[in-house]
Amino acid sequence: MNGGGQPETDSSDIDAIMDMVGHGAVAASRVLANTPAETKNTALKAAAAALREDSEALIAENKIDMDGGRAKGLSAALMDRLELNADRIEGMAKGLDAIAALKDPVGEIIASWEQPSGLKIERVRMPLGVIGVIYESRPNVTADAGALCLKAGNACILRGGSESFRSSRAILSCLHKGIREAGLPSACIQMVPTTDRAAVGKMLTMTESIDVIVPRGGQSLTERVMKESRVPTFQHLVGLCHTYVHKNADPDKARSVVLNAKMRRTGICGAMETLLVDHDVADSILPPILDDLIAAGCEVRGDGVVRSLNKNVIAATDEDWDTEYLDAIVSVKVVDGVTSAINHINTHGSEHTDAIITEDPTAAEDFMNGLSSAIVMHNVSTQFADGGEFGMGAEIGIATGKMHARGPVGVEQLTTFKYKVRGNGTTRP
Repeated sequence: MNGGGQPETDSSDIDAIMDMVGHGAVAASRVLANTPAETKNTALKAAAAALREDSEALIAENKIDMDGGRAKGLSAALMDRLELNADRIEGMAKGLDAIAALKDPVGEIIASWEQPSGLKIERVRMPLGVIGVIYESRPNVTADAGALCLKAGNACILRGGSESFRSSRAILSCLHKGIREAGLPSACIQMVPTTDRAAVGKMLTMTESIDVIVPRGGQSLTERVMKESRVPTFQHLVGLCHTYVHKNADPDKARSVVLNAKMRRTGICGAMETLLVDHDVADSILPPILDDLIAAGCEVRGDGVVRSLNKNVIAATDEDWDTEYLDAIVSVKVVDGVTSAINHINTHGSEHTDAIITEDPTAAEDFMNGLSSAIVMHNVSTQFADGGEFGMGAEIGIATGKMHARGPVGVEQLTTFKYKVRGNGTTRP
């Protein structure tokens, strides 16, 4: 499999390579902007079928990436993000089918009204144009991002991490099979055909061909994009997610949710990184939670109260409260009530996803209203911070900025709008 005609390219002239990719994307975006929903859905369903048909080949390409990752000494969390298996490939295929089943946002009338002048005005969804997606080791982002952009009528330029290059290229080949079956240009979804890091720098300056950049990766990547990009971006800094166990929490719910929030998949941005527990119940509710985490292989770093409850807890430093581990490590702190928890999260959090565990609805509302995080939860594992779990089919990322998109970025968030104004020879006095 060679990525649908996109073998790795000689990187001696990054500008020329990327300009060619950009021109192709702009041309494709003009086709997609007026492509019927049925045609886009045909492409997505055919791409899902290709993923299932080519599953063994995808796994073979991924094995080469996995071998390379081990040789580079990637962490267990990064290796987990990199791995493809039959279940994950089926998950990608189901994601494409789910996106195909979504309502097409393009052309949706968001609002309409008439003015005394006789003007009839509609606010109508339209594609953004060309979307650049820069991500790291998770090859499934290739399928999710490509499919979501296509459904929303956008062309996209994908730049995955070098460690997942072969896997992403194989997935792109399946997407291209679907696109060609629907009679659309392959340039609707392109992948940067080189692992040269200079291509990222070039993408960040391509204001004439890229309308928005979506970074999806670790803190160093997202900070670089925010600092250097001349193209507008969807902000996604880090997923420093918290779970707060309130004094009126159900102990069994707290125990189950906390373990899932941390350990289901430690390498995703919705994984809990800091656990906060009310002082009033720390002695009773926290010991079994600590036992569960440690038994599951999680390193626990805690304050003095937490350390007094379990001899295996390591002393937390000030840096721990500001760290997105993306690994089997958690920091635990005892707080004095809802206001204390809110203050800690507002000081150290990243406005990604934060949850409260409590049977007190007033405390839950106070917590959720007191935070400006993109996602706030009540009695829910933070691992549900995912567009697919929100009914969006999939997501291109979790946006933590306050402009345009917030939270899971699905098909609606990948559109903008225009005004259609109709009159009858209407002139302005």
